[in-house]
Amino acid sequence: MSLADQIFVDMCTDILENGTSTEGQKVRPHWEDGTPAYTIKKFGVVNRYDLSKEFPALTLRKTGIKSCTDELLWIWQRKSNNIHDLKPHIWDEWADPDGSIGKAYGYQMGVKHHYPEGDMDQVDRVIYDLKHNPFSRRILTNIYVHADLSEMNLYPCAYSMTFNVTEKPGHEKLTLNAILNQRSNDVLAANSWNVMQYAVLVHMLAQVCDMEVGELVHVIADAHIYDRHVDIIRELITRPQYPAPIFHLNPDVHDFYDFTPDDVSLENYVTGPKVENIPIAV
Repeated sequence: MSLADQIFVDMCTDILENGTSTEGQKVRPHWEDGTPAYTIKKFGVVNRYDLSKEFPALTLRKTGIKSCTDELLWIWQRKSNNIHDLKPHIWDEWADPDGSIGKAYGYQMGVKHHYPEGDMDQVDRVIYDLKHNPFSRRILTNIYVHADLSEMNLYPCAYSMTFNVTEKPGHEKLTLNAILNQRSNDVLAANSWNVMQYAVLVHMLAQVCDMEVGELVHVIADAHIYDRHVDIIRELITRPQYPAPIFHLNPDVHDFYDFTPDDVSLENYVTGPKVENIPIAV
């Protein structure tokens, strides 16, 4: 069975059985009808995925690999903050009439910073260091920029990636590992989406830097299940689980900026039925 399924089931069970409720507290999110969106939450959830063993795709329900990759490339490759550059409609609620989400996500990735080696944005700095200084302990990105928060339509949820390279005995290539830091995670709507897309990112960076994939560690400060998601989650975690699919990345791409969503695919991806009409708190 898929390890990602078991991690997800264990996390959801722990939240439902041992989490704390925000009901009656002052909360920012609300439902479309104006009702406050309360959650059951756990603090400090840490999930580990060994990408060298299997790709972390849920089989309990289907997650669109090309759609989540498109959002990843929207942020990391196109460095855009405009929903017109993005095929999925997941950001529509936070966009202004021109399609902008403000100085958030892709905008921060595109800001140039000065280094001794020259001016680079955060993505180019990561790639430069992975190629030239792979054992540096300073290879990371951060898009939670306090000076720009007032001009962001939504504060970043997944805000930081830290990359760490190891050398496995007997392996010709170095191993790329990463930590995804997330201040907040809507477990039903976003958890499997975020895990898959950042697993794709590690695969992409490993390939362009001539490395092997290692671990993706997902650190979530506030992992929560919204009140209107509880019954959906209870049903979801009782579903049959299937073997993890096989991830395929176009081996001919060696420049990160040449990747497209069509360069990723999942083979033998058997899943339960899609979860329809998930209510989203905004």
